[in-house]
Amino acid sequence: MANHAATKKDVRQSTRRNERNRYYGKTTRNAIRDIRTITEQQAASDKMPVVASMIDKLAKRNVIHKNKASNLKSKLARRVNKLAAQA
Repeated sequence: MANHAATKKDVRQSTRRNERNRYYGKTTRNAIRDIRTITEQQAASDKMPVVASMIDKLAKRNVIHKNKASNLKSKLARRVNKLAAQA
């Protein structure tokens, strides 16, 4: 690592961003896992907008790619709609 003040600052900033992004990513993954375990259609459809918003925020922050975000939301929507068809 160079001994420039700007480089040291950049390392500090990237460390903070990395921790923040890991937190947001893990929180979203847990929310996705929770919505996949829901068996009632009403509960899943109530939670879907919250989880979709979390996924969109990850894509906006460049934690995940926008296409991955679209694929995740699509799969969750199909799963929730499948629950509605079973009911």
